[in-house]
Amino acid sequence: MILFPAIDLKDGQCVRLLHGRMDQATTFNDNPSAQAEAFFGMGFDHLHVVDLNGAFAGRPVNEAAVRGILASTVARVQLGGGIRDLAMIERWLISGVYRVVLGTVAVRDPDLVKSAARLFPDRVAVGVDCRGGQVAVAGWGEDTSVSAVELAKAFEGCGVSAIIVTDIGRDGAKTGVNIDLTGQIADAVTIPVIASGGVRDVQDLVDLKKRPGRPIGGAILGRSLYDGDIQPELALKTVC
Repeated sequence: MILFPAIDLKDGQCVRLLHGRMDQATTFNDNPSAQAEAFFGMGFDHLHVVDLNGAFAGRPVNEAAVRGILASTVARVQLGGGIRDLAMIERWLISGVYRVVLGTVAVRDPDLVKSAARLFPDRVAVGVDCRGGQVAVAGWGEDTSVSAVELAKAFEGCGVSAIIVTDIGRDGAKTGVNIDLTGQIADAVTIPVIASGGVRDVQDLVDLKKRPGRPIGGAILGRSLYDGDIQPELALKTVC
């Protein structure tokens, strides 16, 4: 299981949101590059970076901060937020992002995602962001009638390298990861699934790892890591 510390970018700063609400942001570092370096120094060799402003705007907004992160660390960076066309996908991959995460466009233009996955093998992931089992898009500001499982299954066999499952209702709240939803999706597809939203402690990682069924491929660590509820060395040892 791969652990991905989260760096969510709002107005050039590293923040954590509560339930995806931009008006409920806590700033943890005004230097995202330094935060990326710190996480790498803790032993994490993967990072999950999100351009929050970009997710709402539908285009990159925190590009300078992302490029600073890419220049500051050799960790593998997966990036989401505001990536809505093939040109932008290619631009980020050429710039050093190892994997892009496509959420809104996965609902609105699934053929584009499938084309990107074929063009860039192992470098395209789909973000399944859901509220009550239904997918939300556009920075989680718009609900859809698409079920989380339905969306994940739509990309089976097309080359998508990962499905990132986020329970919006738990995100940033440290109320525990939604193991049932994550597991349901993991068992429905052969694509590796990454859990996100609500991870509160190392026990959540243990529970994800030991659940019956298809193994969970990774977990994204947010507020619990920033607040010190998760100790990096123990977390990494737990998932080895």
